Amino acid sequence: MAEILKDCCVPCKITLDELEALCCREKLCCQELNVSKVNDSEYEVEFLSDYKRTKGEEFYFVKWKGFPESDNTWEPKRNLKCPKLMKLFHLDLDQVLKRQKRRGIPKRLDREAALIMVQKAKLRQSLHRWETHLNKTRNHPGRIYVANEVDLDGPPKHFTYINNYKVGPGIVLNEMAVGCECKDCLKEPMNGCCPGASLHRMAYNDKGQVRIRPGQPIYECNSRCNCGPDCSNRVVQKGIQFDLCIFKTENGRGWGVRTLQHIKKNTFVMEYVGEVRPAQMFFYSFNQVILKLLDRHMPLYTLFITSYPLIIFLMWQNKKQILAPLKAV
Repeated sequence: MAEILKDCCVPCKITLDELEALCCREKLCCQELNVSKVNDSEYEVEFLSDYKRTKGEEFYFVKWKGFPESDNTWEPKRNLKCPKLMKLFHLDLDQVLKRQKRRGIPKRLDREAALIMVQKAKLRQSLHRWETHLNKTRNHPGRIYVANEVDLDGPPKHFTYINNYKVGPGIVLNEMAVGCECKDCLKEPMNGCCPGASLHRMAYNDKGQVRIRPGQPIYECNSRCNCGPDCSNRVVQKGIQFDLCIFKTENGRGWGVRTLQHIKKNTFVMEYVGEVRPAQMFFYSFNQVILKLLDRHMPLYTLFITSYPLIIFLMWQNKKQILAPLKAV
């Protein structure tokens, strides 16, 4: 069996830290991850919370995983084997010292700086737990990352990540009644394929990039079509293919989403989904929000959600990348 799997490899969709922790937990040795019988039973550093330099030697105040903060200890740098945590610690420390308008690392951090370092370490843990939850929830190939390099706010409250539309009370979503009979929907579409049945043109080219104007509907093939899952007219239904990052914006606009790689023009990025409600319920909720805002004398901001799904594609306008919505039918 080992000979059969010798040249076999598969892409790994978990981080190196998660993989390293898994190897230690399962008592597996891995030279590339620096996991061996010597260190698989060592105490694990959860985070570094303080720093000092005494007689030319550097020390870190260590929070040990699985132990209360009352058991934190000062450890010399030479005894620690956590280069990733050290790198994160000094990145955070550079930001703290920059805000304090200080140059160079002092021999010992003041009380305020040490407190902020602890808060940043705990924030990173909180965001990492949320990131893990999001990736366990997702049903698409693209991985989700979370970052906040702006302030000490944790994951956004009252936010639930969903992969598909949430059907509200009184809503029944009917399945597609018909499908195409094409063998090759792009090269030999019969009767215009699914888009042609509604007097529209094919939305994609042979590379899966959208070629219709923003605002026009997209008719994709469905489960009743003769074509298979590799059909060129099936793009949105395959889900997010790129790694995305939910990040805290620096301009005070809350949380945003960005991609972590270059994306070609007119490429599908994500589908904007939410709860499907009757129009009457939507307008009732909308009016309630207006009344509450007026009662509090707050500026009125409205968000109108259309009745059709929004499909987000990467577009180009004046040589700047923008995300443009298109209808999906």
